[in-house]
Amino acid sequence: MSSLPVNKIVERVTEKIYELEPSLLEKFGERGKERCHEDNHYHMKYLETTYKLDNLKIFTDYALWLNNLLTSRGMKTQHIIDNFNFIQEALFELDNYGDKQVQAYVTYLEEANHILKQQQLKKRG
Repeated sequence: MSSLPVNKIVERVTEKIYELEPSLLEKFGERGKERCHEDNHYHMKYLETTYKLDNLKIFTDYALWLNNLLTSRGMKTQHIIDNFNFIQEALFELDNYGDKQVQAYVTYLEEANHILKQQQLKKRG
């Protein structure tokens, strides 16, 4: 994978999600927490692939697919948006925040969240 501390980022994000919304543990159990951890590794892999191929559509398409999958299983779009925000926060905490790759990841996450927010509005409207 990349030179970024992916495991550290994934651990931090998973902790943050369950810290801020402990009801997820009640709703989805320990298996849900494991899936959250796995999902965040996938998020990071898609960010890396998007970066290597220099193609934003890879990550935004992934975000839309993920949204359809997880909302069909009882999650909310806001959970994904929050998750992507937590990844951004973890990236901001890195010593190499000014790195081109990190900056690109932040841009990809922002764009995905923008598209997910548009999806939320369509479903409400």
